[in-house]
Amino acid sequence: MSIIYVLIPIAMLFVLIAIAIFFWAVKSDQFDDLDRQGISILFDDDQPVNPETKNRESTDSTPS
Repeated sequence: MSIIYVLIPIAMLFVLIAIAIFFWAVKSDQFDDLDRQGISILFDDDQPVNPETKNRESTDSTPS
């Protein structure tokens, strides 16, 4: 029965931490655009990589 005196404050601490994290997420605009990530998978924005261009860029970036 005495363990309940330890578990209740620990549970309350966890709840307070979860509430603080939730309010931080709301304040830092984490929930502003929920639809963008779900829709972005439908669009193919990747550009095909040209092997010649890729080799030229890799040699240009190395110091001589």
